[in-house]
Amino acid sequence: MNQSLFVQFIAYFKAIAKTIEERVNGKKTELTYLHKEMLTEELSVDLQWKSLTVNSNIVAADIVALDSALPLKKRDSFGTASGDIPKLGMKLQLTEKQMSDIDVLKARNVETSVLVDKIFQDQVKATMGVHEKLEFIFLQGLSTGVGLVEDENNVGTGVRVDYGYLASNKFGASVLWSDANAKPIDDIKRVIKVAKAKGDNIKVIMMSDTTFDKFAENAQTRENFAFSQNFVGTSIPTPDIEQINALMQRKFGLTIVVVDRTVTTERDGVRTVHTPWATDNVIFLTSTKVGKLAYGILAEETRKSPKVMYEKSGSFILLKKWSTEEPFAEFTSSQALALPVINNVSSVYLLNCEEAVVDAQTEGNANLAYNGDDYTRTSVIAAINLATGKTTAKSTNTDAKLLQYINELSEEQILVFEANIVAAV
Repeated sequence: MNQSLFVQFIAYFKAIAKTIEERVNGKKTELTYLHKEMLTEELSVDLQWKSLTVNSNIVAADIVALDSALPLKKRDSFGTASGDIPKLGMKLQLTEKQMSDIDVLKARNVETSVLVDKIFQDQVKATMGVHEKLEFIFLQGLSTGVGLVEDENNVGTGVRVDYGYLASNKFGASVLWSDANAKPIDDIKRVIKVAKAKGDNIKVIMMSDTTFDKFAENAQTRENFAFSQNFVGTSIPTPDIEQINALMQRKFGLTIVVVDRTVTTERDGVRTVHTPWATDNVIFLTSTKVGKLAYGILAEETRKSPKVMYEKSGSFILLKKWSTEEPFAEFTSSQALALPVINNVSSVYLLNCEEAVVDAQTEGNANLAYNGDDYTRTSVIAAINLATGKTTAKSTNTDAKLLQYINELSEEQILVFEANIVAAV
């Protein structure tokens, strides 16, 4: 490993590192980075990430007579998910031919800015590559509850990051949103109702552009939009994102965020375009601030080679530039110890709009009476099992047995149960 062949331009190397970070923060680039907006950077000294889950509600204080003992309230419960922070990075090569092209430009006395752009373009690519990887992990993790950091050297392996989404916070659609008879607004109401009962006030819903199109084109959505606009006519137009958000603000006080993002990876010279957000998953959040970007200090950062050009881009990306004789080439690399971490997952709710609450075809039209109303028997069975996290309720159970299971549910389980039962037609 030798000194960079362009060490005379070291001042530009340092300046560009800072400029790249500005671009990543949205000042000059068209790319969007939700992980930069929704996560707060936090240094991890022990190179461990930890997701803190707090199962808590704000409970009103009691009115107590003077000189009386204060009533003891239940202590909130805490849970954690944790693991090692993985290392991310990439390396780019400036070939002998490319360096010859730079020499030609120098001989022609081109402007310094042109030379700098040619010399340090890999610096930009290497930095943005780390941010692209973090965006992929974050969007995948937020939309599913599980992120995957692939091992670039070993196909099919990687670090699985499970943020611990609660089973009781996961829902299916009453009717698949791809079905013309779907009631997506009713499904949203159902999730909001459960969240509210747990003390969570939903402010943001995130979904893919594919799911948003289904939602916007749905008859129930268009009818609600038409009513809000005092629309008269038979051909109701499909509202756009601004119009739908105006509607959702009035009805529920929330905003829909459409995620339309791809990330390109390269392995063995082959590039692949990925869509990190799980297409059919709709995520309900109480805030756009969902966690932290945990990062660590690289070992090389405290053991720098005197022959190598180093510079930091932002808080955690270490850029490096050096040359070799065999092969004769200039290299630029980026490294980082970083991982998106989602906190307070007990307040994150997931609705799969293409996964039905029940399969209505499996049990015919058999119904069960509950609280004076009839519900499909299959939905009752599925809702009991969803609430308990078990497979206790079965189609062979009598109505009396199913009602017994219902009566044994806790208050929180009842909320999940009632949110997932489907009224009989």
